Amino acid sequence: MRESWEVAGVGYEVVTAGKGDVGALVRLSSALFQEDGGMRDPFADVGWPEREGRDHFLSLISRRDALCLLSKPGRAPAGYLAGYIGEPATIRPVKVAEVQSMYVEARYRNRGVGSALVAEFRSWAERQGAERISVTAYASNEAAIRFYARLGFLPKRTTLEMSV
Repeated sequence: MRESWEVAGVGYEVVTAGKGDVGALVRLSSALFQEDGGMRDPFADVGWPEREGRDHFLSLISRRDALCLLSKPGRAPAGYLAGYIGEPATIRPVKVAEVQSMYVEARYRNRGVGSALVAEFRSWAERQGAERISVTAYASNEAAIRFYARLGFLPKRTTLEMSV
């Protein structure tokens, strides 16, 4: 099912991605990997989206418990959000919607694009019965942390790493 939401006052729409949008998802995911993981994690495989992204996004698009959204200010998408619903586990009995990845092209940042993507994901997650939404960001990505904090996300965990 393809849905579209017009975002008032900013001149773009948020749409549910379909099979024909996989190329755009891979392109935006590649930019995310280059800009975020590639700059912050020496072990991030920045070639992953080009090698495996197509199959990954096709899989997400086909799942009822997953959602891929695109923000389109014109013909070419300028941002995306991919996420899914995680079922409760005995160790943490809460249904959580996980933002797996999200990216907005630099020239469209601070214009409501990312906020609109998260708002649509939140609405979908609520309809799916999720009780929480979770996202992971690199500790050194202060802009992303500030963005998510403005939307109401609170830090819950810290992952620490060391060399062996």
